[in-house]
This record gives sequence, C-alpha cells and structure tokens, in this order.
Amino acid sequence: MKPNPLEPGTPPACAERMGRALGRIWRGVLRRERKAGEWLTAKGLPPGIAQALPLLVKLAVLGVALYAAFWAALVLMGIAVVAWGWWNAEPDWTREEPEWREGHSGFGLYDKNEWRYDMGDPEES
Repeated sequence: MKPNPLEPGTPPACAERMGRALGRIWRGVLRRERKAGEWLTAKGLPPGIAQALPLLVKLAVLGVALYAAFWAALVLMGIAVVAWGWWNAEPDWTREEPEWREGHSGFGLYDKNEWRYDMGDPEES
C-alpha cells in the first residue's frame, strides 16, 4: 500500500522538493533586491527610484530575452525552409534529359516516355 503524501512523516515527493527549492531561490532573489534598494537609498538615490530600478532591470532582461528568442526562431525557420526545399527538390541525376534519336515520329528530340519535344516540319514526314 502506498503511503499517503499528506500524512505527517512521509518523505516529500520530487515535485514538492523542487517547489521548495525554487521558493528558497525566489526568496533569496527578493532579499537581494531589497538589500540593493536599501544600499542605493543609502548612497543618495530617492527611494522611489531605488524601488523601481529592480523592475526596470527585470523588464530589460525580459526584452533582451525576447529579442534573442525572436532572432533564434527566425534563424530556425530559415533553416527549416531551406531543409524543406532541399528535401523536396528533385535531384538532377534522376531527371532524364530528352535526347536526339530515331523514334515513332522520325528523328527528333524524345524523352524517356517516347514523347517528341520538337515536332519538326510536318512536310518532312
């Protein structure tokens, strides 16, 4: 029988441990932001600007990340288009060129299916 994860004394699941770790990291980031704001205020920056500065830094980092993601997606789409074109292109070695030879309508330019490309002079036959 499986232990009930809500009972006291059961070991925490992996998701719970990861959530707790991320929560500790987030609290540490917030603590450092608060200390940086206090330090900037002690250096003479107005408290409103010292409070808004971390938000501006986060927005700048988000903007740079979105810019980089846009260009990465554009490059990947270009690679996908080139790969699709290369994959669907008919190779030159499979395409048979018409050749000059004697066929059912006389000497002319025929393809592999016996179709004549140059109809020639109708008076000649």
